[in-house]
Amino acid sequence: MSEKTILKLQLPTDPIWVTNVVESNIEEILTDHAFCEQKAASNAITLIVQNHNLSDLVQEMIALAQEEMDHFKRVHDIILQRGFVLGRERKDNYVGELQKFMKKGGSRTDQLVDRLLFSAMIEARSCERFKVLSENINDEELAAFYYELMVSEATHYATFIRLAKKYAGDIDVDKRWKEYLEHEAIVIQNYGKMERIHG
Repeated sequence: MSEKTILKLQLPTDPIWVTNVVESNIEEILTDHAFCEQKAASNAITLIVQNHNLSDLVQEMIALAQEEMDHFKRVHDIILQRGFVLGRERKDNYVGELQKFMKKGGSRTDQLVDRLLFSAMIEARSCERFKVLSENINDEELAAFYYELMVSEATHYATFIRLAKKYAGDIDVDKRWKEYLEHEAIVIQNYGKMERIHG
């Protein structure tokens, strides 16, 4: 899978992030990853709460939240199997910067579409990071695990883009997505140096 053609991300992750940063502290990356899954489930639940009248969206977000919590459990199982304990939640500055880019105000449709594109952006970068992990980590179990999750994140990304277009009305989703991609390319330049999925 080429993230350039499928995800349209403008700045790829340097594999050195895996060999120089991740592999030196597997416990840290697993804790951060676990909380990324928990936050993804929480985001899906927030979309349900804010858009309870959109039955199709509610159904899709229920399924997505369940899958993200299943991923959380699987990461936690790996943490326990390796003799670690889940650490405290880490602040995700990357997501915080993307969140500032979301439109404030406007109609409920404006806010929904931007929330869906914000969610798609996080899934796209997570998918790309999992791809880099699966291809470069010197750990067969984690390589296979991250390959599997890469596929899952790509599906989530596509779900959010599809829902944004479904509920967009007269909003130009492709134009707004291009703006997200351009902004993310600037934001991500400051990351890829820490034991974080987005760090």
